[in-house]
Amino acid sequence: MSEAAARLLANTSKGIQGRALLALEDGTVFAGRSCGASGEVTGEVCFNTSLVGYLEVLTDPSYAGQIICMTYPQIGNYGVAEDDVQRRRVHARGLVVRDMCAAPSSWRSDLSLPEFLARENIVCIEGVDTRALVRHIREHGAMTGVLSTEDADAASLVAKAQAAPRLEGQNLVQSVSDAEGVRTVPPAGHGFAQAPAAAASRHVVAYDCGVKDSILENLVRAGCCVTCVPWDAPAEEVLALQPDGVFLSNGPGDPDAVAATQAEAQKLIGRVPLFGICLGHQMLGLAAGARAEKLKYGHRGGNHPVQNLITGRVEITAQNHGFGILFESLGSLIPEESGGFAHHEADLRAWAERSVAPVVRNARFGRIQLTHVNLNDGTLEGIRFVDVPAFSVQYHPEASPGPADAHYLFSAFMRLMAGEADPLAIDSAQERLAGWRFGGEAHASA
Repeated sequence: MSEAAARLLANTSKGIQGRALLALEDGTVFAGRSCGASGEVTGEVCFNTSLVGYLEVLTDPSYAGQIICMTYPQIGNYGVAEDDVQRRRVHARGLVVRDMCAAPSSWRSDLSLPEFLARENIVCIEGVDTRALVRHIREHGAMTGVLSTEDADAASLVAKAQAAPRLEGQNLVQSVSDAEGVRTVPPAGHGFAQAPAAAASRHVVAYDCGVKDSILENLVRAGCCVTCVPWDAPAEEVLALQPDGVFLSNGPGDPDAVAATQAEAQKLIGRVPLFGICLGHQMLGLAAGARAEKLKYGHRGGNHPVQNLITGRVEITAQNHGFGILFESLGSLIPEESGGFAHHEADLRAWAERSVAPVVRNARFGRIQLTHVNLNDGTLEGIRFVDVPAFSVQYHPEASPGPADAHYLFSAFMRLMAGEADPLAIDSAQERLAGWRFGGEAHASA
């Protein structure tokens, strides 16, 4: 950089920035500028398609072990509002952006995103062609990368990425579970947008596998008193708390590596109403004998279309997962409860086209119904246990960040605990407004 260019840059909001490199295990290297903490981190490189919500993404424990690339070109415009963090500690390894805003404009902002990253010791690189990086991951699949502000040798960083352990097989849940540190009471700063919580009428025990605080807050808003327990809490201790229902939370990494939660979930199925989200959905599936697969590049963002096969409604959902369970592995189809069809479909969008919610006969827990399908790639997004009170979805329904289309799932859990026959048969188009304020007026559930 010339002396004149350095003087000009020093007088901007960005200031003088150091060099940073992102190297992938296949030898691809991206150069940019440091805009967070100094250091070097290793993790699986993934991308998130949300236009806003970068703070909620960064503080979601489900991103443990990962370096996040945001696809929207400018990040940090509205700064950081401390009330919006999902957990008190950032578990993501690093951040990749096209352009970082160092001078935010928002009445809610407490500090800029670069200041937050530096405070939380998160390495971040800007100036990267994020379109090229995302296209590379889409074509070649998720891969390990090294993000560094310290090592300027591209070959050295590639070698480190190749030598790093893979995400598969790692139990990252045990490193993020912190039942003592969760927040279940909605922040006072959200009062401008959210109505007061409903009176508590159900006691729910929540397994913290890396839960987002906003999910617990939505359980409270729906009328639950929530008690959190660690990821490996014995089922007997959970039942001793006499809950009306048990919630299995989201969390990071490979579901096959989280054997303890899976084992406890298996003991709880049929003994208490169960609701699982994301990793919790995978725990219920694995407890029923399903197989999990690693997705090519995962689902991460706030714009994933999912169809509820029970109601026919399409929800735009927020998602964050790199693994999924296979519907066909839950059992053989029951033709008389599956529109007369006897054979599984590799692409589950076929069931959406038929307007059929198929049912399989599971060897462990009776009948299980496919309830939700991803309309982008035809993967499984939700199941319901027909003969015992349990259901789960692969996505995040609490809108932090993302749309509120799937908010009805919290009401569905309340209906499940009340013993209603078809808890998912809710008009999500009306339910999504529940509990939000618009122009000072609170909207009640339909």
